[in-house]
Amino acid sequence: MTVSAPLLIPGLRALASQYSAILCDVWGVLHNGVAAFEEAHKALSAYRAETGGKVVLITNAPRPAGPIREQLARFGVADTAYDDIVSSGDVTRELLNAHAGQTVAHIGPERDLPIYDGTGIVLGTEDEATAISCTGLFDDNTETPDDYRERFLPLVDRGLEMICANPDIVVERGDRLIWCAGALARLYEDLGGKVSILGKPHKPIYEAAYKRVEKLHGEPVDPQKILAIGDGLPTDIRGAVSQDLDVLFVTAGIHSADFGPVDAPEEHLIRTRLVEEGLRARAAIPRLTW
Repeated sequence: MTVSAPLLIPGLRALASQYSAILCDVWGVLHNGVAAFEEAHKALSAYRAETGGKVVLITNAPRPAGPIREQLARFGVADTAYDDIVSSGDVTRELLNAHAGQTVAHIGPERDLPIYDGTGIVLGTEDEATAISCTGLFDDNTETPDDYRERFLPLVDRGLEMICANPDIVVERGDRLIWCAGALARLYEDLGGKVSILGKPHKPIYEAAYKRVEKLHGEPVDPQKILAIGDGLPTDIRGAVSQDLDVLFVTAGIHSADFGPVDAPEEHLIRTRLVEEGLRARAAIPRLTW
């Protein structure tokens, strides 16, 4: 559904009654990797309380839902803000299960290792591996994707598939952007390697989210009654549009520098960028508020 003016809205309240469920991004909407955005989780809590609608968080985090719940609690995100979580880590685990008994090399930080629990794969070195699983950079504070170019060349030559558990290219951490697994997957593919990705903007994570929404409501929910909220054009917005979902675009996330003042974005710049990207939005807001 595409609307004309106004694109910018004052808060989620303006749309809330039109939707039975929300699929909400996490990093960039609810927190910035350091602290929670208080107004954002208050907005989701108000939506649930006032409309009876359900909220499923849909995140490209390369970890199962359990550790994500713990992280949200540490950041101060209220558990009243959501009903369930679907992560890229969850849907990627299903693909990893197909490699049970095989040796897979992990590329990424140790904090992401829970993704392999119970999958039956054997973690090994890159020389031993029959596939690569990438959850991020080993040290995203200091490394860039180009640091991996020489490392990837022999893996590509051997025809090893890369399973990417986080399609995000960058995310905010505090006041800066850091590289994510999606940037490494893009490099691997550019070098000629095969890459499998199941998180946003790809269909499997949305199928998993629909199942959660249906379970929460106890019946199927018309996709036209589901609102997607996100800040990433290539992941959140493109994924929702590909599923024909209405979108609330949070502009003060990773694209904040593109639309003028962060907390007072210029609507014509947002509209122009959406057209350039071949995307659309039901509405836009600088930061998620009620």
